[in-house]
Amino acid sequence: MNEILSLHDVSYTYSPQETEMRKALEGISFSVYDGEWIAIVGHNGSGKSTMAKLMNGLLFPQNGEVRVLGETLNEENLWAIRSQMGMVFQNPDNQFVGATVQDDVAFALENNGIPFIEMVERVHDSLAQVKMEKFLDSEPHHLSGGQKQRVAIAGALALKPRILIMDEATSMLDPQGREEVLTTVQRLRQETHLTVLSITHDLEEALLADRILVLNDGHIYAQGTPDEIFSRGEELIELGLDLPFALKLSKLMRANGIDLKDEHMSVQGLVNDVWTSNFNK
Repeated sequence: MNEILSLHDVSYTYSPQETEMRKALEGISFSVYDGEWIAIVGHNGSGKSTMAKLMNGLLFPQNGEVRVLGETLNEENLWAIRSQMGMVFQNPDNQFVGATVQDDVAFALENNGIPFIEMVERVHDSLAQVKMEKFLDSEPHHLSGGQKQRVAIAGALALKPRILIMDEATSMLDPQGREEVLTTVQRLRQETHLTVLSITHDLEEALLADRILVLNDGHIYAQGTPDEIFSRGEELIELGLDLPFALKLSKLMRANGIDLKDEHMSVQGLVNDVWTSNFNK
């Protein structure tokens, strides 16, 4: 596996002139490999947003280094490296600058000097990838929440990035919009080998990841597969996190005497277990 992004002993402290007068991150080290989906979770103030800013060069570490595609991120190579990273933020309305969907997707391409004919092709291709090609001339602000985020993803994909960073990208969406976005990202990852970094409060989103990093007060508290992380149960709740709905329901059902073979992370797994254990005898 090829390392595509890494933090090595990274620390960052906000200065007294800034709003947060505290050590946001201390001694953070981890690696992300090509094609992985990594979810970063933690309570408010754990350092998630600061980590996102460090990974895309909005901030530079005061100690340690951030390496992207084999290079140490610095002011000299910042723009070249950023061209390989797509960002999708919490509120899609804050990202829109074009009068129409196609204008918005083309904006970053124009800024990067992409020739017109290639730009048109990329706009159409990226919108087709997120199944929004029928909305070329629509005004972004008239779209649903899930559609807006898919357009934001198309804008990132048009730059042909190696890495997609989603910073609470589904937190403002209703369940249907959230499912649209996550299904899109899953499919894109399978089709294009895209590396995904998802900073999220949504545990159902975190379950889709290959690995989860749990941040707590500026440190990496734990990392592992979703099964390894959520098996910690009450330990996570004490950190201000929650457990996936299916896992909480599994625990409650077993505590009330319902026969289950296991505790489940997914609703489908729980439904199958209930069916085979109790109704298919």
